[in-house]
Amino acid sequence: MPLIVPDKLPAAGTLKEENIFTMARARASKQNIRPLKIVIVNLMPTKIATETQLARVLANSPLQVEMTLVKMDSHESKNISQEHMEVFYKTVEEIKEEYFDGMILTGAPVEQMPFENVDYWKELCELLEFAKTHVYSNMFICWGAQAALYYYYGIQKRILDSKVFGVFEHRVIRPHNPLVRGFDELFFAPHSRHTEIRREDIENCKSLRILADSSEVGPHIVSTENGRQIFVLGHQEYDKATLAHEYFRDVNKGLDIDVPANYFRNDDPEEEILFRWRSHANLLFSNWLNYYVYQAVPYDLNDLREGKEDAWREIIVEE
Repeated sequence: MPLIVPDKLPAAGTLKEENIFTMARARASKQNIRPLKIVIVNLMPTKIATETQLARVLANSPLQVEMTLVKMDSHESKNISQEHMEVFYKTVEEIKEEYFDGMILTGAPVEQMPFENVDYWKELCELLEFAKTHVYSNMFICWGAQAALYYYYGIQKRILDSKVFGVFEHRVIRPHNPLVRGFDELFFAPHSRHTEIRREDIENCKSLRILADSSEVGPHIVSTENGRQIFVLGHQEYDKATLAHEYFRDVNKGLDIDVPANYFRNDDPEEEILFRWRSHANLLFSNWLNYYVYQAVPYDLNDLREGKEDAWREIIVEE
């Protein structure tokens, strides 16, 4: 089934070249199918690259998914044309009366700032409050995950002595959880961050459970018991060359940056990139869409408002 994207979204052209099936919203509206409504709150400065990355993993599913892009109205994006933002993005105010099957909140390059000092923090808090009642299942990524853990559970991020940068090995902790169904016991995931969420802070919160973590870089996938809040502390969605672009960008700026660990062959930036997280990225997002959204969400999203949505417990199997 196709991913439904806004008409003329740049990501659609890239996905078409990769033989990934997308469908314009105008065409999809003529089909008698209710697609899953997924809202993507894109806080990354590389808007089009992030749109494409997330569209790619959401399209790798037999489910029909409609993508809505949302921005922070209190923040002006400087690395993308305002025309692009006006054409393809809605504001929190514009969606506040809508209901969604799922939401993805991306990372953002503000992790070293206190949350309250981020210029759109107040608006983001309004969005996180909105998500409690208007979204069935939420996936928070990297800084977005840190922000949501802080807002919902008071868990504070910690500044690291050195940046976590590279591709790291992770172990599945709860193999019977549907979100990691089909995962190998060991898998790889990219990270790029100056802060961390400590394992003990998560373990001390009764509402949360760690599904996968790394001995090198800590927790990676965290979830609430009911799967309506999922926190991915790395960047499973990253493309093959994303870390390379970040590394060479900083090198060209004369910044002091380490070569991303376990990323280039022999850790040599002159050699090829070892792309070894793609299959688990596709599996993570398809599991989320299938087990935590499609099989659980009410057909009529107005039931979210009426409190009739909690039928998913029959699906989740835990050890």
